[in-house]
Amino acid sequence: MTRGDKPATHIHYKGDYNDFVIFAESPEIVGRWKKDKSVPLMEVVDSFHIFTTQHQGAQGHLEEASRQALDNEFGTHQEEDVVKKILECGEIKERKGRERTGNTEWSGVD
Repeated sequence: MTRGDKPATHIHYKGDYNDFVIFAESPEIVGRWKKDKSVPLMEVVDSFHIFTTQHQGAQGHLEEASRQALDNEFGTHQEEDVVKKILECGEIKERKGRERTGNTEWSGVD
């Protein structure tokens, strides 16, 4: 599978103050982690970067979340703690490969 064909998976967390997004390897590995917390987070997420969409929902423009935004929403800016909370309470979204044409909308995964 070429890089452009790999599905993009992200987890959207609708918070009280903002919307947050992290990127995951796949919906399946997220589900496995939810059932078995011994699965290393490094295998679940693409990175520990946490993004915000500035109240634009799952499809808003992504900006890296500030420490203040993380503290306000989660009570901490420790990335590992925030990533765990987003994985536990967020909604999985997936988009098929990034082709130049066709449908590029995110869709919920049950």
